[in-house]
Amino acid sequence: MSSECPGKNSWPELVGTNGDYAASVIERENSKVNAIVILDGTPVITDFRCDRVWVRVNRNRTVVKVPKAG
Repeated sequence: MSSECPGKNSWPELVGTNGDYAASVIERENSKVNAIVILDGTPVITDFRCDRVWVRVNRNRTVVKVPKAG
């Protein structure tokens, strides 16, 4: 589904980085998205949206999953 979204929509290179840093990179590389940092395992709304990227972090604020538009 992510391929339907305009611009860059997946950031595997950000896994292992700081979540706030990752969010700033994502929003800089695709100005059409809002990157939202959340603790991994937090329940989220599941509707698909090209303008939203969940940045899932652990308790140390390190990105633990590939951020993707949706």
